[in-house]
Amino acid sequence: MKTSATSDLPIGVFDSGVGGLTVLQALRAALPGEDLIYLGDTARLPYGTKSPGSIARYACQATQHLQQQGIKLLVVACNTASAVALEALREQMAPLPVIGVVEPGASAAVATGIGADHLVLATEATVRLGAYRKAIAALDQTASVRELACELLVSLAEEGWTEGSIAVDIVSRYFEQLEAAARTPDCVILGCTHFPLLRNTIARVVEPGTRIVDSASTTAQAALAMLDSLHLRSSRGTAGSLRLLATDGAMRFARVGGRFLGASLSADDIELVDL
Repeated sequence: MKTSATSDLPIGVFDSGVGGLTVLQALRAALPGEDLIYLGDTARLPYGTKSPGSIARYACQATQHLQQQGIKLLVVACNTASAVALEALREQMAPLPVIGVVEPGASAAVATGIGADHLVLATEATVRLGAYRKAIAALDQTASVRELACELLVSLAEEGWTEGSIAVDIVSRYFEQLEAAARTPDCVILGCTHFPLLRNTIARVVEPGTRIVDSASTTAQAALAMLDSLHLRSSRGTAGSLRLLATDGAMRFARVGGRFLGASLSADDIELVDL
């Protein structure tokens, strides 16, 4: 894969919806010269309520479409798909490199310190699968890992209610579910790509000094390291391009996605594709 033609191909980014746009934004910041293609499988979201077999099938179908566009790296910007289908995607995409969001987040969390106490904030599906618990345990068997399903935070992020009393009250209510003696972790992992939008609010609720790990920024750094190790960084000196693909709902994608990207989008900016 070490050719100039390959290095100038775009990076493909896949998510079940719009949450992965936080990863896309982090990729644009870390790799401004790279072309990016984002595909949100909005016709079949949420993945979290589906069976593992359906999740794997949907993810393979969607990423095959990205592969057909001609990409040099696939970033699976979906915690559920990363937890369920990453190995299947790596097998399907081989020899194309594939990065998920769980492993980079777990690695960054373990850097907090050996034997640290970690709290994972995620969706119900990611918690049910124990994805972060397994990934952290593979790196540090002495670590303590708790996982807390926070479904309402997804809605807050998509509605744009990420600051203020409502957001603080809801985040606080989730933390109240933890035993009083165990409410102060060393590290909080934002185990859903929607949650970086609520980082400031979460920081207000946790104890001062608690480390917050953002799976979006850690995944972007993993992508940068992967491209460098394979000598696949773009050779162009200009800013990279961006294509946004969705399987349904261009208007809603634009409305909600603009919040995640921090830029105004219109339905015309979204290419609808049929898988």
